[in-house]
Amino acid sequence: MDNAGYVALTRQSGLLREMRSVAHNIANMSTTGYRREGLVFSEHVQRTGRGEDSLSMASADVRAFGRLQGELTRTGGTFDLAVQGEGYFLVETDEGQALTRAGAFTPNAAGDLVTADGLRVLDAGGAPIFVPPDAADISVAQDGTLSADGRPVAQIGLWRPDSPQDIARREGVLLALSAPPRPVEQPVILQGHLEGSNVDPVAEVTRMIEVQRAYELGQNFLQREDERARTAIRTLGQR
Repeated sequence: MDNAGYVALTRQSGLLREMRSVAHNIANMSTTGYRREGLVFSEHVQRTGRGEDSLSMASADVRAFGRLQGELTRTGGTFDLAVQGEGYFLVETDEGQALTRAGAFTPNAAGDLVTADGLRVLDAGGAPIFVPPDAADISVAQDGTLSADGRPVAQIGLWRPDSPQDIARREGVLLALSAPPRPVEQPVILQGHLEGSNVDPVAEVTRMIEVQRAYELGQNFLQREDERARTAIRTLGQR
């Protein structure tokens, strides 16, 4: 296979991964705290020798997450928290710490503030947050300070990755970390609200059509290249 064929084949592989990413985005349009995911395409060129054509490969291995704010919905829930602007909640998992924008929390039997999946939410210092079970009034200030009956007991932390390449999709609304996150300097947390998905349905459907057409064009090109190679082999074989 010549250079053009390699480029087309590697691009086809990237387009297939992007189609899966778009399909995943569409499936999570209504998922609380979901962050849209996209792929970044790049081309790698390498010289093969003096007087020879260079070899190039396309790849789509870098995943980027949308930073647009999702729609905020008022729920009135005491432990429903939404991030406004920059930052993620930090949670503790069996595989290490992870980030999420899904703020539907609740205290567990031990009094720890946990996610819907039972993962403990961490404070501004990276420690679990304990909610007094006998507290009659729980309030959360915009800076994340959690108060029980008017007495501050913890500060919910907001964190951000040092680099966009430091996060990757783990499962659902969780983002895995490859490097320690940094605290957000001016966090804004809204109590009694939840943030929806930041997926734009129209944009995702449009992108799905574009990717499908690009994949079909690449497939047609590879078929023509295959026919050209077969024809050349047959012609040379008849001489």
